Amino acid sequence: MIFGTVPVREAEGVILAHAMVLPDGKLPKGHRLLMADIDRLVGEGITDVIGVRLSADDLTEDEAAGRLASGFSAVGVEQGPASTGRVNFHASTNGVFQVEAAHVNAFNRVDPAITLATLRDRQAVRTGDLVATLKIIPLAAAARSVEAAAAVVGNHNVFKVAAYRPRPVSLIATTLPSLRASVMDKTRRITETRLSAAGCRINWEHRVVHTTAAVADALQRAALQAPASLIIVFGASAVCDEADVIPEAIRQAGGTVERVGLPVDPGNLLVLGRLGQSHVIGAPGCARSPKENGFDWILARLLTGEEPTSDDLAGLGVGGLLMEIPTRPQPRMATPEPPARPRLAALILAAGKASRMSGQHKLLAEFEGVPLIRRVALSAIEAGMDAVSVVTGHRADEIERALQGLPVTIDHNPDFASGMASSLITGMQSSAVADAQGVAVILADMPGIDADGLRRLRTAFDASDGGAIVRATSAGKRGNPVILPQSTFESLLALKGDIGARAVIETSELEIIDVDLGPAAHLDVDTPDAVLAAGGVLRD
Repeated sequence: MIFGTVPVREAEGVILAHAMVLPDGKLPKGHRLLMADIDRLVGEGITDVIGVRLSADDLTEDEAAGRLASGFSAVGVEQGPASTGRVNFHASTNGVFQVEAAHVNAFNRVDPAITLATLRDRQAVRTGDLVATLKIIPLAAAARSVEAAAAVVGNHNVFKVAAYRPRPVSLIATTLPSLRASVMDKTRRITETRLSAAGCRINWEHRVVHTTAAVADALQRAALQAPASLIIVFGASAVCDEADVIPEAIRQAGGTVERVGLPVDPGNLLVLGRLGQSHVIGAPGCARSPKENGFDWILARLLTGEEPTSDDLAGLGVGGLLMEIPTRPQPRMATPEPPARPRLAALILAAGKASRMSGQHKLLAEFEGVPLIRRVALSAIEAGMDAVSVVTGHRADEIERALQGLPVTIDHNPDFASGMASSLITGMQSSAVADAQGVAVILADMPGIDADGLRRLRTAFDASDGGAIVRATSAGKRGNPVILPQSTFESLLALKGDIGARAVIETSELEIIDVDLGPAAHLDVDTPDAVLAAGGVLRD
């Protein structure tokens, strides 16, 4: 492959290194120039282009990516098509992602032009989650490098998703006078939510006093109720020794204790044991919270049929310091609660008919291998929105499939053809928006809106204590998205026809805070040409 500047009259077959915008349309990066393209360039007075010429031993980026991807026969994983030198791999089932780091590292050492990035080993995933991406960095790769990388993959299962295996679950909770029943009720609800991804539910629950004998008796009863089950024990008091109530109860019930303590924080005070064919987890106190902690890691492994050993658990320390720890600067040091910020829901409008798309759906167009609607929803999630509602209408089933596995609420608007007002109203009536102090209205056809931009809008909204309208702008001109405070909700619900939130903004008399997001605030894709110009790949 030869990279450089080429006289335009000699550039037939050259692959463009950079997009070129012409008055009659765009020539995208990666486009191979034809004589018709050269005539257009000459007609515009362009004398040189920057690009690459392929040698006989070169493969284009998509050829190389597709050939390498075909060597990954990953269980529980679906691969997408090669596009812009990238192939994405998504989970085809709920389960735990498993990856052989040595093979990934060997693959990435073959040639810097060939890269493979994956999730961390043993990460819980849901159907549709992106688990790995293969990317060819330049516009072409040497065939010999592709062959060498393919040989590294060989017949190895470099990565896979181990599907969950539903099994009976028993819940034992111990009581003390200081522990309210409402806490135990909430603990059960949170635990059921955790188990739902694996298709499990709590089949048996028993609450006993916090003594070794009482817990041992409950363990024996649980094991008899359902052999080969999973038994989860929530103690009213934290485990602080190998001879404490929960580990000692496992032994007295006739079981064995694999490990007391986990090098994951939150999650240090976990107990793992076995009673007959049943696994027993002594849950740490942090497992009463829905936030990710070490309990989630061990639970996910057990529900896929793994048999983690004490050595396996000892190896979880690197990466075991989880995200919420920075809020606790010193262990055991009391810190003031951070001030509550307004609860902000994202409302993504994805119901339009796309009447200018010639039968194609702009929200299913792929940007960097990801459907536009999923890309926008991921940005809202990554920006830390407290809830995300997506309003569907036109081709709703396909939109919903593109969102599969994401923590979003889908709200279908059967009257979407009547205009934007009906979609706004559908979203405002969503359970995701019900108790929000503000709503970020996001148009789904804006590929430039990312998590960073949404965070900046949210920061401005938080600074106003949730009382101002926050609007994206570019070069002083209003754009999208926009955040509307709770005081505008009644007006939004009264909209009719093809009228959006602008009418409410202009009549509200509230403070308006403009946040310049650059060209992204104005970039939407309403036509096939607009999709291509923005770097998208059209799909039917």
